[in-house]
Amino acid sequence: MIQISDAISNLRPSETIAITQKARELKAAGLDVISLSTGEPDFDTPDHIKAAAIEAIARGETKYTTVAGIPELREAICRKFKRENDLTYAPNQIIVSTGAKHVIYHALRASLNAGDEVIIPSPYWVSYPEMVGLCGGVPVTLPTVMEKDFKVQPDDLRAAITPKTRWIFLNSPSNPSGAAYTRKELQALTDVLLDFPDVMILTDDMYEHLVYGNFVFTSPAQIEPRLYDRTLTLNGVSKAYAMTGWRIGYAGGPKELIDAMVLLQGQQTSGTCSIAQWASVAALDEPQDHLIAFRASFDARRKLVVSRLNQIPHLSCPMPEGAFYVFPSCAGAIGKTTANGRLITDDESFVSALLEEHHVAVVHGSAFGQAGNFRISYATSTAAIETACDRIHAFCAALT
Repeated sequence: MIQISDAISNLRPSETIAITQKARELKAAGLDVISLSTGEPDFDTPDHIKAAAIEAIARGETKYTTVAGIPELREAICRKFKRENDLTYAPNQIIVSTGAKHVIYHALRASLNAGDEVIIPSPYWVSYPEMVGLCGGVPVTLPTVMEKDFKVQPDDLRAAITPKTRWIFLNSPSNPSGAAYTRKELQALTDVLLDFPDVMILTDDMYEHLVYGNFVFTSPAQIEPRLYDRTLTLNGVSKAYAMTGWRIGYAGGPKELIDAMVLLQGQQTSGTCSIAQWASVAALDEPQDHLIAFRASFDARRKLVVSRLNQIPHLSCPMPEGAFYVFPSCAGAIGKTTANGRLITDDESFVSALLEEHHVAVVHGSAFGQAGNFRISYATSTAAIETACDRIHAFCAALT
């Protein structure tokens, strides 16, 4: 008999991956499904980045690399942090891993003991609490509300911290809400954290370059230098450079923590794909012109989807500052019945009925720790967004 560990038995599958897979299965069965469930840019990786990878292959850069990442990439990351975030890191304070998810896992596995608490504001990225539990920690959800733009309030943060608190996660712009903290809002939170010297901060800046209008991105250690020695600043090339499949995430932080993470990585993967690392050097060091086009396109889609959703009965959608998600409320639809006679009992049954009856795939908010909402990714074509909104409108208008 095969024995599965308790840790794995208690691990839940990623809801975003599960819904995306269900949409693929329905498409394979011949249905015209529009998927708004995937957090992946629909743009191709810029040509100069692909060229750098090809050149690396031609040079023979196909061997094992240094566990923490090739020196050239760690140096490029140091330059990026200084240039864009006014943060000074040495190469030995940098780790490169197989995606940002891998970085987070390393940080938690290297620092948590059984029973240590990690504060995770909700709505949260689906993998945060699962990784905390897998590493022996206790995820502590810190709820936020749509009326305050899904942002943590300083008094609530202070009240959530206990002697067992080891980490606080801050994700701005947010997956799934798209909410981003202004400098003033972030300063209010860092002011609280100064009073708790044993709490470390993991700041997930993955959507840093995808902010709109006049919004100015800032990161916690940039705002409050006194938190520098206990902040892990996480980023990657997946979203801003359309490199999801290249699997490169990175972080800068205290050398003692980075050393422990590198030790762990050495026993897990021995490092990250050499070709993807060389491509990432080009991504960070070479011209960033593509970002202008990416942002302009995403911004137009953001405005379109918010406008359309707010015209649909029973839905309400705030305008997010960043990322490529919106997180509308479907609370007004709960308790109603679909045209096919299905009772909408919660956000999960709402998205399930929407997929099965009108063939639009979105992700229920309870997967992100926020019941009564759902997430739409607008990282797809304008035509697909328009058609999807038409279908969502028809679905909601028929509810009784």
